[in-house]
Amino acid sequence: MARSRESPTCVRQERLLRCTTVCQDSEKEVREHPKRQGPLAPLIRTGIPASSCNARTTRTKGGNVEALGLTFEIIVVLAILAVTIGLFVSEIVRVDVAAFSIMVLLGLLTMVPGLEGLADLRQLFSGFGSNAVISIIAVMIIGAGLDRTGAMSTVATWITRVGGKTESRIILLIAATVGVISSFMQNVGAAALFLPVVNRVSTRTGLPMSRLLMPMGFCAILGGTMTLVGSSPLILLNDLLVSINKTLGEDARMSAYSLFSVTPIGIALVTSGLLYFIVFGRYVLPSTARDDTGTAQSTLEYFNATYGLDGVIHEIDVPHGSLLAGHTLGDLQRAFNVQVIATAFQGRTYTAPPRDVLIEAPAKLAIISDARDIADFKDAFELPEASELETFAETLHPGKAGIAEVVIPPGSGVIGKSMRELWLRKVYGLSPLIVYRGGNAVTQDSPDFGTMPLAAGDTLVCHTPWEALVRLEADRDFVVVTTDFPHENIRPKKIGWALLFFAIAIALVLFSNLVLSLCLLVGAVGMILSRVISVEEAYAAVSWQTVFLLASLIPLGQAVQATGTAAWIADLILAVMEGMPLWVLQAAIAVLATFFTLVMSNVGATVLLVPLAVNIALGAGADPALFALTVAISTSNSFLIPTHQVNALIMGPGGYSVVDFMRAGGIMSILFLVVSLGVLNLLY
Repeated sequence: MARSRESPTCVRQERLLRCTTVCQDSEKEVREHPKRQGPLAPLIRTGIPASSCNARTTRTKGGNVEALGLTFEIIVVLAILAVTIGLFVSEIVRVDVAAFSIMVLLGLLTMVPGLEGLADLRQLFSGFGSNAVISIIAVMIIGAGLDRTGAMSTVATWITRVGGKTESRIILLIAATVGVISSFMQNVGAAALFLPVVNRVSTRTGLPMSRLLMPMGFCAILGGTMTLVGSSPLILLNDLLVSINKTLGEDARMSAYSLFSVTPIGIALVTSGLLYFIVFGRYVLPSTARDDTGTAQSTLEYFNATYGLDGVIHEIDVPHGSLLAGHTLGDLQRAFNVQVIATAFQGRTYTAPPRDVLIEAPAKLAIISDARDIADFKDAFELPEASELETFAETLHPGKAGIAEVVIPPGSGVIGKSMRELWLRKVYGLSPLIVYRGGNAVTQDSPDFGTMPLAAGDTLVCHTPWEALVRLEADRDFVVVTTDFPHENIRPKKIGWALLFFAIAIALVLFSNLVLSLCLLVGAVGMILSRVISVEEAYAAVSWQTVFLLASLIPLGQAVQATGTAAWIADLILAVMEGMPLWVLQAAIAVLATFFTLVMSNVGATVLLVPLAVNIALGAGADPALFALTVAISTSNSFLIPTHQVNALIMGPGGYSVVDFMRAGGIMSILFLVVSLGVLNLLY
């Protein structure tokens, strides 16, 4: 039976009245039934006030609903939004400082008469304890714990083995993997877990983090649209439909969506995202240089000035049939004054190999010496040299290994023993380059370099993996003078505990009624208690810039809702679209949802716009369930500015600016709208 058509004014008034009822019912439904739909439904505890839907809706004497008016509070909120976006784009101050300042401003403005409702001072700082922020902190700790055990390195090894050093192939592997994972777990969690993987892949391939993190982050967001539990708006959708159905007649009620109802949309969006970065990534992605070698670089400059060591590592290839095969590393040191600090043979890499190790072909050697000695060595055996580190790119990266000073203290147990007797390479991981004694430097070409007894006060200048130097700091026979190095300590024996607590956390997320933050904190605390990661390392693993950015933006989103600003914008735009074709109305709703999710939470945008979209569809004779799904999908279109949790997470490690997001995210946002609306209308 055809629905009667009403005047545009009546449709809009009825829509606003229904919005009030639906939002109140939705809030009650979410509060009383936190796990009504889907195993991740604890995420729908949003705390969004019903007043956000009808904050400025009033009744006339005749009982009709008036359109929302432009109040003083709404004007102030619009001005604050403009200032916030301006600060983000101009980057006059850091984005986290800008967000924190806006939060403080909201609190201060409540003292102005007429703006008392701008923010609830009792809840102004509630964002720091919000489910989203605590979840991000926990996931960062879990990711760091997995990285400390070498689990993330294993994943990175697979990616680099399959992808090589080709940027497009690496992006495809990383982004596609994260996209699939985020379809069943919160996208920010998937992105946080892969941060260490991307870091290691960047180290091994030499590709800047800025070229890899944005495709990973965007595809994590896109992957959340592949299942009904992939993102908070989709989790919430069925609950909203149930609440709305209570206000509709039997013939207009909508059916709930199943777990994989949205999978075709998600697959299309992830595929389009992958193709976008593979084809246009070279033009839209920034090439910010890695900045994780700063401490190692300053240390290298010191040794160059003090001991004349340039620290340049040469990767030498020993091919089949080479005359070098059968010689020991000690032979090379004595004959050519070169120090072999690492070898690679049959797919395995060894750092600080003992002097008596025989060289077998084919193999790779990492050597430190001056340019003349290196040239003599290569010419003698006709050995090719790689133009840059390839096999040893990660193992000997300045962030993983370097030159250090170690002093022999009085009373040390090694006094009177030679370096050869101590097996410095095998036992301590030290490749000695110079022994500095009484103002004189004893170098490798000295006949008694390895056999001279060590004395108190001797300074050993060695090349060493930083993790070996961390262990040496606890040895009382040595005093580590070098302190300016990364204190990373890999604990492969703890991998079992790390995987156990990771599995427990994921199981709790999927199959329990607990809120997401508590589920993830179980895994994080478990890793700390089992000593997979120390408390100090846990604190260091958290990106506090991300935490402050997200926590400080939450009050602004609440102000946009509570003052009726969001409803006013929605009513204004939708009033202009009255009488337009159905596809234009649907596109307008998608654009409106995209805008709202940039300035408020995606859950808040969903709660606000789904009832409006349903009523617009009913008034226009369209499918209300399709319009509701359009809103839930479009609230994942969060690429333009770093207000989404995933974008905030990758902003610091990737060295991105807001302009970087606008350049790459602007095109991605348009592509998202075109693909999602196309698939929605073709298949639904």
